[in-house]
Amino acid sequence: MSSDLDGRVALVTGGGKGIGAAIARDLAAAGARVAVNYARGADTAAAVVGEIAAAGGQAKAFQADVSREEDVVRLFSEVREVFGPVDTLVNNAGVWRFETLEDLTVEEYRRHYDVNVLGYLLASREFAKQEEADGGAIVNLTSVGIHWPAPTTVLYTGTKWAIVGMTQVLALELAPRGIRVNAIAAGLVDTEGTRASGFMGSPASEAYAQTIPLGRVGQVEDIAPVATFLASDDARFITGDTLSPTGGLI
Repeated sequence: MSSDLDGRVALVTGGGKGIGAAIARDLAAAGARVAVNYARGADTAAAVVGEIAAAGGQAKAFQADVSREEDVVRLFSEVREVFGPVDTLVNNAGVWRFETLEDLTVEEYRRHYDVNVLGYLLASREFAKQEEADGGAIVNLTSVGIHWPAPTTVLYTGTKWAIVGMTQVLALELAPRGIRVNAIAAGLVDTEGTRASGFMGSPASEAYAQTIPLGRVGQVEDIAPVATFLASDDARFITGDTLSPTGGLI
């Protein structure tokens, strides 16, 4: 087990499944005590906590809807009571739904931007409010889709571009305090979500994989170590950047 993050407290939003769960496990393996946030799906978050504990790590699940200000304030308070102040924040919670412009609704617009953008801002604000956050790290999850826009993804792609811009601005704003802010623009990853959509495992996904120089779609274990690296002192001179683990797609 690496000791790169020994003594650190990491909060992973949307940490109960997919990439978030893999990041939570990897951070714990690196020595961090991990707060696994979930909005719904207490059972999956509990399973992640159980996996971390079985591997000798420390973790606890915390329920909060990151699109709700009061929930985010409560989340940071509860994590502090259990583990202490957060010094690594991974903004991962997100939603997606692909639909044509004609089918777009205000409700779906608000859901996308409330979770994918406002949620990141609220969590980052609460993180920065902590005096102990100086010298810490924020890692924001975005998507390679910002470079490969596709029809029906206007809401999702818009939020992911917003995350990149937010990352760059907050990196400048928080640099005087030694807080580093970076993003991960992951490529197509095999997750519960991509499988539930029907895409993963389809002929279309197999054809897509052939366009990736490394010849395959990503696994969650391909993305998690990138987040751990950005949270660690090995990345101490990296801020405002977006790393792209995509198998060479860009």
